[in-house]
Amino acid sequence: MNGSPASPLAALSSPMTDPFGRTISYLRVSVTDRCDLRCFYCMSEDMTFLPKADLLTLEELDRLCSAFIAKGVKKLRLTGGEPLVRRNVMTLVRSLSRHLVSGALGELTLTTNGTQLAKHAQELADCGVRRINVSLDTLDPKKFREITRWGEIDKVLEGIEAARAAGLAVKINAVALKNLNEDELPDLMRWAHGKNMGLTLIEVMPMGEIGSGRIDQYLPLSLVRARLAQQFTLTDLAESTGGPARYASVAETGGKLGFITPMTHNFCESCNRVRITCTGTLHTCLGHEDASDLRKPLRASSDDTLLAASIDRAIGLKPKGHDFIIDRRHDRPSVSRHMSVTGG
Repeated sequence: MNGSPASPLAALSSPMTDPFGRTISYLRVSVTDRCDLRCFYCMSEDMTFLPKADLLTLEELDRLCSAFIAKGVKKLRLTGGEPLVRRNVMTLVRSLSRHLVSGALGELTLTTNGTQLAKHAQELADCGVRRINVSLDTLDPKKFREITRWGEIDKVLEGIEAARAAGLAVKINAVALKNLNEDELPDLMRWAHGKNMGLTLIEVMPMGEIGSGRIDQYLPLSLVRARLAQQFTLTDLAESTGGPARYASVAETGGKLGFITPMTHNFCESCNRVRITCTGTLHTCLGHEDASDLRKPLRASSDDTLLAASIDRAIGLKPKGHDFIIDRRHDRPSVSRHMSVTGG
């Protein structure tokens, strides 16, 4: 005898488990592909951004996030591009904060380059955001301008201080860049830990055409860690924040150091996250060209039955892992889309 079909309510609230038994509880949502910086490892100087008409409205982003929360997402991170350049983005943050109040969502956070943070830090805290990640690869103003092509580091440092004053826990994300900031990483760690901020180091990822190869940028974190271990006592920690980083404590600074190593050691075996672009495309893996259109079912019906079914189909196709490669034979992007489109 055939079983009864699942009810629409059951589909909306059913947990998301991929083919490898991993429960999806972490959603990263890009609210815009635009950014006010042009970091050379992330995008080309003359980027062509999506037409604004292609982007989901803030109301649609809210509905989409809420559908994932109903299906078991406990951690939601807003990204870009630079999320704080999206017009009226704080209305989205304030609306999503209702899920923190209800207890359906455990954490609402964002990753930012910090340039707009001074204006929004207090409101973020008021909305229930408790911690944020700030991307900062150097403390040298000249290097900062070189990396970002036109950025002013003082704006970022001002934003970080505003966030700390508002009571937000700040973690610094730094991409390790060969022959550019590798000698500065010990001082960057001391600075971050001295302000009670964590530091996570990230390997360059081969995503999107940037107008130059990445082989001359790529610095394996296995080498970075070996160098740091000559100066500092690093002790591996078992803890995780739900993301891909592996952590170590640093005895000399009393701080925590994270390593995100998509190249030298992928972190796929425990992957609990998916990404949605600002156009409503779901990517279940950062390193694959997989794509599921959620904008169509989102707009096809005023209820979320079609949307929930589309989400379930996409999660059912999530691959086991990615295979990023950077070497002299593979100096082209592993995936064509830029990180700013996918969501950092």
